[in-house]
Amino acid sequence: MSQNLLKRIITSIVLLSLFLIINFSHKYIFVFVILIVGITICIEANNIFLKLVESKLLKKNKFIKKFNLKFLILNLITFFYIFFIFCYFSYKIHLVESPIFFLYLIFICFFTDIGGYAFGKILGGKKLTTISPNKTVSGSIGSFMFSIIPLFLFSNLNYLDLELTLINVIFCLIVSLVSQIGDLFISYLKRRANIKDTGKILPGHGGILDRVDGIIFAVPFSYLLLKFI
Repeated sequence: MSQNLLKRIITSIVLLSLFLIINFSHKYIFVFVILIVGITICIEANNIFLKLVESKLLKKNKFIKKFNLKFLILNLITFFYIFFIFCYFSYKIHLVESPIFFLYLIFICFFTDIGGYAFGKILGGKKLTTISPNKTVSGSIGSFMFSIIPLFLFSNLNYLDLELTLINVIFCLIVSLVSQIGDLFISYLKRRANIKDTGKILPGHGGILDRVDGIIFAVPFSYLLLKFI
């Protein structure tokens, strides 16, 4: 086992333990933590945008004001999305649906990542896209397959009205798809900014945004599915 993989496993266990404690604690603690996560995401996103702008400035110095405006707009959009969509919808799901259902959604994203990493490393094969060279077709298939595991785990809980039905399987697959697209989108931004990780706060994983890149898109989308469909 490589040292980096060991770091990833240990960090994942610690993060999962902390998440379980926070998720089932008082709602105000949950809100406080989700806001802290939101602030961290905005800071890490700002660093990505700064790298993007700096690379442009080196090539086109006469467009400094133009790129400063783009930098400001990108940060404003990120701030609005993270706090008024991701954080707000996370709170709504946690409060209205239940902490267990929020855990269920996070587990779908979590197992999506595990499936993608495991199948990608073991099977390898054809690259999924040029946006992220490490992503493979086999990894994406593994992500879809593993995303259904939480349904098997949570269907036996009395707290959730979940059954092994086709509609619930489709729900898992859709959430997994959105999570994968979110992962690819952040990977695209990092690739354009020429950086590997969004931060160094999580050993073996990078930054908070590296860890929740799919979640910040999957959770709001899940809320919209529940609310309108």
